[in-house]
Amino acid sequence: MKIEKDKVVEINYTLKDKDGNVMDASNGQPLAYLHGHGNLIPGLEKELEGKEVGDKFTVTIPAAEAYGERNDALVQTGVPKEMFQGVDNLEVGMRFEAQTEQGMHSVEITEVTDEGVTVDGNHPLAGQDLTFDIEVMSVRDATEEELEHGHAHGAGGHQH
Repeated sequence: MKIEKDKVVEINYTLKDKDGNVMDASNGQPLAYLHGHGNLIPGLEKELEGKEVGDKFTVTIPAAEAYGERNDALVQTGVPKEMFQGVDNLEVGMRFEAQTEQGMHSVEITEVTDEGVTVDGNHPLAGQDLTFDIEVMSVRDATEEELEHGHAHGAGGHQH
């Protein structure tokens, strides 16, 4: 059975940055996803299309087809410290959920000064080409419920 839209696929993967450092891996716990529903980064889903159980491959996904290029408009400087209620020690690297006009958005503190805080709303992997080692473990038809919900259920999938 080939990977195509509306199939539930389980993959083992290792994600590396451009220097070969392992950033994430399934570590024997395959990731289950519903193909064709935007649950993976676009470039990886495109590479998996048409593959079958047992296929192993390595692919580098350019930033534009992964988490996008960095967007300087998502960096905000001079945010008043009072905006971070209940946090005494603001430190670089802390992540917060910020309410924006587009809904909730994850931001990371990149600088703390007396004048205020700089936050970066780019995805941590934005602007990076990502290399994946992939092994296709299983492919099956999605259930009606999975199609309705737009993601895989059960082992390795999203739980409600």
